[in-house]
Amino acid sequence: MKRFLAASALVLSAVAVPGLSADAPRVSVAAMTDLPVVERSPYDEKADAVAAVDAAFARAKKSHKRVLIDLGGNWCGDCIVLANIMALKEVKPFIASKFEVVAVDVGRFDKNLAIPARFGITSRLEGVPAVIVAEPDGTFVNKGKITALSDARHMSPQAVVDWLAQWAK
Repeated sequence: MKRFLAASALVLSAVAVPGLSADAPRVSVAAMTDLPVVERSPYDEKADAVAAVDAAFARAKKSHKRVLIDLGGNWCGDCIVLANIMALKEVKPFIASKFEVVAVDVGRFDKNLAIPARFGITSRLEGVPAVIVAEPDGTFVNKGKITALSDARHMSPQAVVDWLAQWAK
């Protein structure tokens, strides 16, 4: 039985997941308890969010990367976990090579809501973190899937990376 389980695990680990980028890094963090805390307040509450997002799109036009807009708040545990996963030494270079990233503070769903409205999200955000991925020209890439990481604290770092990798060019 042990041999069967080991063989099954080997087969499952070799199965390609459709839509995932082949160059997505493998994250060596064994468990969420091993996750180092890098960011405690990843969202600049005083930032000009419109200017920050505009700057990310300007960078994306030059770099030909997609824009990743991380909407959240410093009060949100899942937002902090996501920021720390994205800051991991195994993850950060991958994200930097694929995306122009901007973190936008949405307060308690009462701040900077003009940013999601740019992408047609005019109702209250269903949760945070909410991640919008867009082309440099502003085309919304992950429509209908922006809250997939809103339970980041219960996701492995690898699961977060794999989700982000599907939106990488």
